[in-house]
Amino acid sequence: MLRDQVKDALVERILDGVYGPGDRIVEMRVAEEFGVSQAPVREALRELELLRLVVSEPFRGARVREVTAEELREIYPVRAALEEVAARSATPTLAGDVKPLEAELAAMRRAARQGDVHAFIAHDVAFHRIIVEASGNRTLQELWRSLHVELRTTITLIKHAAELAEAAESHLPVLEAIDAGDAERAAAILRGHIEAFAAWIPSEP
Repeated sequence: MLRDQVKDALVERILDGVYGPGDRIVEMRVAEEFGVSQAPVREALRELELLRLVVSEPFRGARVREVTAEELREIYPVRAALEEVAARSATPTLAGDVKPLEAELAAMRRAARQGDVHAFIAHDVAFHRIIVEASGNRTLQELWRSLHVELRTTITLIKHAAELAEAAESHLPVLEAIDAGDAERAAAILRGHIEAFAAWIPSEP
């Protein structure tokens, strides 16, 4: 989608320092550069605002926020705790049928071979969403959705296309523990899996 292409490009520029704190991102200029209408640019900027990478002001447009790597990493212990609880509850449900998880892992592997970061992220998030939804805990599900996992995963993986195969395989122990019906092992492995990716956040966004 055009919005995703624009969003990914803007995220990379912010993380690389091409756009520094306080810099204005002009919708019209970005649209002209990418040869698109302003609509996908506007949508991309809205998503970056949810991530608190930019701030929009009436009549002034979007400006880049000063964001530290620590701020970007803060979500990971929160997400890890939520998914630990989710895995513990979901394992009895999913142990009888892990085919949906297997399908998402297979799709991650294909995307990794093709170097398709965006497809990889979509299937990565879908893998985790299956576990969260199988937990049956509506409060947990709402909290998890509020973390904007797909957008934050984009920030984490955008500069790691060469390591997508490693990222895909890190999901296998989670799947195996759930398939074995070992709720405690699945919970512990999933928590560690998520916490490990905090180290992939660029040190100087």
